[in-house]
Amino acid sequence: MKSPHKVLIFHTAFIGDIILALPLVQVLREHLPDARIGFVAIPSAAGVLQHHPAIDEIVIFDKKGRDRGIAGVMRLAARLRHGGYDLAIIPHRSIRSALVVTLGRIPRRIGFSTSTGRFLLTDRVLYRPDLHEIERNLSLLQPLGIPVSGLQLPSIFPDQSDREIVDREIRNRFGHRPLQPMIAIAPGSVWNTKRWPSEKFGELAQILVDINFHIAFVGGEEDRALCEQISLSQPREGILNAAGQLSLLQSAEIIRRSDVLVSNDSAPMHLGVAVRTPVVALFGATVPEFGFAPRGDLDRIFQTKGLSCRPCSIHGGRKCPIGTFDCMLRIEPREVVAAIQDIIRTRLEQTPAPGKEKID
Repeated sequence: MKSPHKVLIFHTAFIGDIILALPLVQVLREHLPDARIGFVAIPSAAGVLQHHPAIDEIVIFDKKGRDRGIAGVMRLAARLRHGGYDLAIIPHRSIRSALVVTLGRIPRRIGFSTSTGRFLLTDRVLYRPDLHEIERNLSLLQPLGIPVSGLQLPSIFPDQSDREIVDREIRNRFGHRPLQPMIAIAPGSVWNTKRWPSEKFGELAQILVDINFHIAFVGGEEDRALCEQISLSQPREGILNAAGQLSLLQSAEIIRRSDVLVSNDSAPMHLGVAVRTPVVALFGATVPEFGFAPRGDLDRIFQTKGLSCRPCSIHGGRKCPIGTFDCMLRIEPREVVAAIQDIIRTRLEQTPAPGKEKID
C-alpha cells in the first residue's frame, strides 16, 4: 500500500470525544512521520487540539452555526478538495461526516460499520461496543496495517502563555504561601442526570477546605454560576473559581497543577486523563462500560451499582426518568474525600510525575 502523504481526521463531536481520538492521531504520527495530518473539529472542541505536535492543521467546521446546512457542507468540501488529502479517517458516525469527505474527493475513506454514511466509505471497520472508545478509534487504523500495542492515552499541550496565565490565577487567589494540596472540581455537565447534585459538591468542598486543601473549580462559562453557588458557603481564600475564565488548554493546565480532579462523566474528566492528573469520576445515568471511563493507574470511579434503571440512556437526560436520582444521591462526599486522600498518599509514595510544577 502506498503511504498516504496527507491525512484528515474528521471528528465533529464533543470535547471529550475529540480528546479520546488523540491516541489515534498520535499512533498515526508515529507510523507516518512524514505525512501531513489535518483534523476537522467543531469550534467548541478545536481548542484542545492546539499545539499538538501530531497535528499540522486544524480545520473548523461550525456545523451548527455559520456552516449549517448544505452550503456549509459544500464550502468545507471545496476546502478539502483544495487541500489534496488522500486519506480520511472518520470516527464520527454521521452521514454528514462521510458526505463531506466524499464531496471533498478524498479517495480513501475509513469509518465505522455503524456510520449512517457507511455506503460512502471505502473501508468499513466493525464498531465494537465492548471496547473503550480509545481502542475503538484505534481500530480505524486496521485497514492501514498499522499495529497498536500497549495502553494508549491522549496527550494535550498547553503552551508557555497558558502556563503563565494559570500561574497568575493561582498566585492571585492563593498568594505566595506554600501550596497546600489542590483539588480541581468540575461539577458541570450538559446533561443534568450526569451531574452529582450541587449540595453534594458543596459538602465535598466544605470537607476539603476544613482539612486545609485548596480547591479550583473548572468548567465552561455555562458552569460558572453553578461553581459560584457551590462555593458561596466556603472561605473565599481557599477557593479559586476558574470556570468560564480560561481556555480549554488553560483549564487543562490548572487540572495538571492539581493533585486530584473530581469530575462528573464529562469533558474535564478526559482533560484530567490527558494531563495525567488522577481522576475521581462520578457516574450516574451512564456507565463506564460505554467505553468512556478514565484509564489512569490511580483513577477511581464512583457509581451506584445494582440499580435496574442504570444506564437510563447513552448520554444522560434532563431529569431522572423515575424521579429518584438514586444513582447520584447514593454517592457520599466523605467516600470521595477518602479516595482523594488515598490517591494523594499513594502519589507521595511514588516518584513525582515529571512536569508537575508547584507554585511557590
